[in-house]
Amino acid sequence: MATVAKAIDRKELTGPALRTFFNIAEAWDLSEVEQMKLLGLDSRSTFHNWKRGEVAALSKDALERISYVMGIYKGLQILVPKTADEWVRKPNAAGLFGGKPAIDRMASGNVADLYVVRQYIDGQRG
Repeated sequence: MATVAKAIDRKELTGPALRTFFNIAEAWDLSEVEQMKLLGLDSRSTFHNWKRGEVAALSKDALERISYVMGIYKGLQILVPKTADEWVRKPNAAGLFGGKPAIDRMASGNVADLYVVRQYIDGQRG
């Protein structure tokens, strides 16, 4: 029964999660490749299906990735509201980024890198 409930929850979250992700991707001016990396996708056809909303339910991994992106977005809106959308592309001197833009770390394809960036943003907020 619990597995069925979780599948239903994922199905209900899929549409809103994808719409929010693609709005953030637009705000951040992410390329298709960057979006695919953030979502953990290798297939362009799957990506385009998701963009059209043609997916029954996202995997737990995809929802986790989108959750981290949403948290990073929200944290930046609070931390640096005037430059939040540009922040991901600006070189960053923090050791975590090694002078490169945060998007380089975020778009590595590893969910752990999204987690680390989210933790960094949350830490900066105090």
